[in-house]
Amino acid sequence: MPPLRPLLRHAQLTSRYPRRYAPNFIRSCSCSAPQRSQSSLNLSPKTSDQNAQLNPTTSNPPTPATDHRTLAQTHELFITSPYSPGSPLLLPNGAYVFQKLQSFLRAQYPQFGFQEVITPTIYKKSLWEKSGHWDNYAEDMFSVQGRGATGETENAEAGQNEEFGLKPMNCPGHCLLFKDEVKSYRDLPIRYADFSALHRNEISGALTGLTRVRRFHQDDAHIFCRPDQILSEIEQTLMFVGMVYDTFGLGPYKLLLSTRPKDQFIGTVEDWDKAEQQLTTALNNSKREWAINEGDGAFYGPKIDIILKDSNGKEHQTATIQLDFQLPQRFDLQYQASPEELASPTEQQKDAGLDAANRRPVIVHRAIYGSLERFMALLIEHYAGKYPFWISPRPAIILALNQDPATLAHVAYLQSVLSGLKTTANSPEFTSLKQSSPPRIDPQPLNAIHLPIAVDTSARPLGRKIADAQKKKFNHIIVIGPSEVKNGGVGLRVANQPNDSVTRQVLQNVMGRDLTDEDLNRGEIAVNMSVRNVRKYFVKLAVGFH
Repeated sequence: MPPLRPLLRHAQLTSRYPRRYAPNFIRSCSCSAPQRSQSSLNLSPKTSDQNAQLNPTTSNPPTPATDHRTLAQTHELFITSPYSPGSPLLLPNGAYVFQKLQSFLRAQYPQFGFQEVITPTIYKKSLWEKSGHWDNYAEDMFSVQGRGATGETENAEAGQNEEFGLKPMNCPGHCLLFKDEVKSYRDLPIRYADFSALHRNEISGALTGLTRVRRFHQDDAHIFCRPDQILSEIEQTLMFVGMVYDTFGLGPYKLLLSTRPKDQFIGTVEDWDKAEQQLTTALNNSKREWAINEGDGAFYGPKIDIILKDSNGKEHQTATIQLDFQLPQRFDLQYQASPEELASPTEQQKDAGLDAANRRPVIVHRAIYGSLERFMALLIEHYAGKYPFWISPRPAIILALNQDPATLAHVAYLQSVLSGLKTTANSPEFTSLKQSSPPRIDPQPLNAIHLPIAVDTSARPLGRKIADAQKKKFNHIIVIGPSEVKNGGVGLRVANQPNDSVTRQVLQNVMGRDLTDEDLNRGEIAVNMSVRNVRKYFVKLAVGFH
């Protein structure tokens, strides 16, 4: 195989996109080491979108109109505190969006073969020395002094009287999991996923809302595979990225190949060239426009990054795919080789620490969102307050027309039913029980779809309450008065639901009829439905990612 770097230089010289990018600062939220600046980028030749695996890419991602910090105030998503700089405090609405992001990926993991693990937040210094992070990443790590760990004992055994480091990434812990038992070639690929909190010691002047933080969570995963599985794993991961970003309607985004750093890297140039060639092949097979980001790879391997812009025009890495031949050597990771591998001599046989019957796996570091906090910030700006129902922290609000006890009781009942709860303290079944008989509430099923349905039973005029609900961008507004109490119906108004055509289709399907002129008031949908049908409509929006 010819070396990759001459090929890359040739691609740069023959690019149809000679434009040079301004050196925007990108701080990686992947497993990679921090890069202080971004070099000029050169685009690969643009290819046809036909049979493409990813949604559209571009050399210049769109810039959202509004800062996520401003939008977060309207939706009450998060706050920050001087007592913990760079560590956002998520309010209930923000936690709801955050957990939806996690739940969405968890639902996808089985079809992509990932198993979720949970790993420690803190490790001893010797682990970070073994992985190479202490030499290449120490200034960006938080050092911690634990009880009996002064770090001052001379000639101490590994793990004895050491200082600790808060983990900035999960890869060393996942290497420990892989090494716990002997693996066969038949076991690979093994794919570990992890949502653990990470800490990186960002400089205080760089901290910004959710996009640049010190404590964050990744949808982190590491794929331990055989060398012959690398290309298929990268291509499958690119398909995963495309599916997720298409679901959220994100894009177009910039797709980058970051190559070997000039100075600070581990491993041989030959290993780097081989890894970069694998990533290049996968990118070419994706049939999407991509660019070379020369010298911006992690210290242990090259990577593919997805780049989006925030409202200030700054570019941020979200998804990343990184190839790593180094950590398997540092952690002495091995698997029992296949007969075909034993019959074919490889460079690995020169490895003095490798058993003759074994081979070393390759690690693919993978994140789809990257930092969940950063991804959430970019989503907030992308949606600009008009969230899809399934992820919206304010899917619907029920407004009481008056203070009549019957109206308030009906509002409480509707809230429990539309939220997806069987029995609550406000439901008729609960309140009718005698005090002498302790009430019983059954557990909710694990597949229950719970929706945060809000209520406004204040004595304010209805017009003011509607205006407030519109300002807060509730997807739906429900008004309950004497007529709804009497007939048990629900007056539903679609106020801030994106994708109008899909919304109408779902609504008509549930009602069993087409919308009429009477249902359309000044272009807005306002219908009367049964409680059961409103809940059915909400569930269809939620499971359909609308």
